[in-house]
Amino acid sequence: MLLCICREGEKAGRETSQDWGDFMKAVVYRGPNQVSVEEVEDPKIEHPADAIIRLTSSGICGSDLHMYEGRTVEKPGKVLGHEPLGVIEEVGDAVTSFKKGDRVVVTFNIACGHCLNCIRGFTSACLTVNPESAGGAFGYAKMGPYRGAQAEFLRVPFADLNCTKLPGSPGDKWEDDFIMLSDVFPTGFFATQLAMVMPGFPVAVFGAGPVGLLSAYSAILQGAAQVFVVDYIPERLKLAKSIGAIPVDFTLSDPVAMIEALRSQHSRVDTVLPGEEKLQGIMSSIENLAKSIGANLELARSDPVTMIQMLRAGNPAIVQSLIPGEEKMKGVMSGIDAVGYQARDRQDPSRENPTQVISDLVRLINPTGHLGVIGVYVAKPSFIVSHKISIEEAPDAYREFAKRSEGFTKVTIQFEK
Repeated sequence: MLLCICREGEKAGRETSQDWGDFMKAVVYRGPNQVSVEEVEDPKIEHPADAIIRLTSSGICGSDLHMYEGRTVEKPGKVLGHEPLGVIEEVGDAVTSFKKGDRVVVTFNIACGHCLNCIRGFTSACLTVNPESAGGAFGYAKMGPYRGAQAEFLRVPFADLNCTKLPGSPGDKWEDDFIMLSDVFPTGFFATQLAMVMPGFPVAVFGAGPVGLLSAYSAILQGAAQVFVVDYIPERLKLAKSIGAIPVDFTLSDPVAMIEALRSQHSRVDTVLPGEEKLQGIMSSIENLAKSIGANLELARSDPVTMIQMLRAGNPAIVQSLIPGEEKMKGVMSGIDAVGYQARDRQDPSRENPTQVISDLVRLINPTGHLGVIGVYVAKPSFIVSHKISIEEAPDAYREFAKRSEGFTKVTIQFEK
C-alpha cells in the first residue's frame, strides 16, 4: 500500500485564495488498489460562478471502489471523492446565494442549471460541465476534469445550483447526518419516489450497502408496511433490523421463498429497491421461481433479474446503483415486456432537481418549524456510519472497505472543524 504524506499544513482561517498556502492534503488514485495521501495545489476560483469550500466531512462511497479496484479507465493522479460537506471559504463574483462562512452540502453531480438539458430537468446530462460527454461529477472517471472531495478544500462550479445551505455549525450533532445528503440518502430516498412507495406498501431491498440501507430507511419513513432487506453480511443485516426492516440472509435459504413465507398471504411485493452490493449465489433460486410459474425467460446472470421476479406485474423495480457497463441489464430487458413489469434506472435526485430534494431531506433531519414526511420525525441517516477517520487513514480504509471487512459499512473522513 502506497502512503505519501509530504507535509502538514494549517488551512483554516484563510481570507482569500491569494492568502492561502500553495498545497492541501488529498486522497489520490495511484492505480488499481492503490491510493495515497498527497499534497496537491489548493483550488482557486476559476469562474465567477465558483465557490471554494473548506471540507469538514467527506464520505468514501462504494462507487469510489470502481476506480480503486481498477474497474474504470481512470488514469493515476485523480483526486477521489464526491460526498462533500463543509463551509464556504470564498465565492466568485457571480455567486448570489452563498457567502463566506455558510455551511453547505454539495451534490455529487455537477450541473450548470442553464443549458437546454438542465432547463428541461435533465441535470444528469448537463451539456456545459463535461467536455467528454453529457453530465459531470466530482472525482469520478469520465465525469469531467473535477477534483474530488476527499481533500481539505474543493472548488464547486456553479455554486448557486450545486450547494445547499445547512443550519447549525461544523461538528454539531447533525454533522454525520448532513454528510449523507451529498449522495447516499437522496439516492436511496429518490429510489422510493421512483418506486411510488406509499403507506402500506411492502418493499424488498436487494443489497444492504449504504444506498440499500438508506433505501430501506426511506421506505420506512414513508410508511411502508414491511421492508425486507436481502444480504449476507451479518453487520449490515443487523443494521437493517435496527431500523425496523426485516433482514433476509440469502445464504440460509432461497431469499424469494423466505420473503414469500414472510408475506404469507401476499407472495410478491409491490416494489423492489436494489442497493449497491452485488449479491452472488441467488440466480439459481430465481431460475427455479421462473420455472415454477411457467415463465420462459432467458435469464442473464444479473442481479436485477432477481428483483424483477419478486414483483407483482405492473410494479416498478428500481436499479439504484452505478453499474459499469450495460451487460448486467440485458437479463432484465430480455423478458420485461412479456411479463409487464416496470424497470426504472436512475441514480440521485440531484440529477433532476439538486436543490429541492436535498432541501426536503434537510428539513426531515432538522425539522424545526417544518413537518417531515411523517410529522416531526427526525431522520438519522447517520446510522450507517461505521468508521470516522482522518485523511491520513484513508488508504487503510479503502483497503478494508474494498475487502468488505467486518464492520465496514460507511466511512467518513473528518477534517478540522
